[in-house]
Amino acid sequence: MKQLTLIRHAKSSWDNPDLRDFDRPLNPRGERDLPLMAARVKAMGLIPGRLYYSGATRTAVTARSLAQTLNLADERCMAIPEMYEACWETLLNLLQGQPDSLSSILLVGHNPGLAELGAYLSATPTPHFPTSAVQHLMLNVLGWSELSEGCGAVQWFDYPKLHT
Repeated sequence: MKQLTLIRHAKSSWDNPDLRDFDRPLNPRGERDLPLMAARVKAMGLIPGRLYYSGATRTAVTARSLAQTLNLADERCMAIPEMYEACWETLLNLLQGQPDSLSSILLVGHNPGLAELGAYLSATPTPHFPTSAVQHLMLNVLGWSELSEGCGAVQWFDYPKLHT
């Protein structure tokens, strides 16, 4: 049995129209929601063997905050360039190439790729996957290469507006 946690980056800013999408920072709501989301992930005991994230500014900031809250060593956290604007198939291929010694992985990325990956693995569409959303899946596989449609079940789905 493997575990996968999917987290969409915290809310980002559109204040500077000249800034590349890749470089957009968090906005005040994202900065407020991020520590609360990270604390809920920690409270649920979702401590991954590896944390992978897109190199975009908003995902890197989200991942660093999570890593700090979860007390993850730097070597367990890695930016993956292919995760920026990745489709679910790209994310699936990334996961399928992971060593079986890892029992849990956390991905911090973007929509629609994350939501579609979660829907594929659980065979359950997620109608809304907002910023700072967390979806945790239990995967009925022994090895990451075995990931396939419907192999997982959503154990937990959370996002900030559920707590306001």
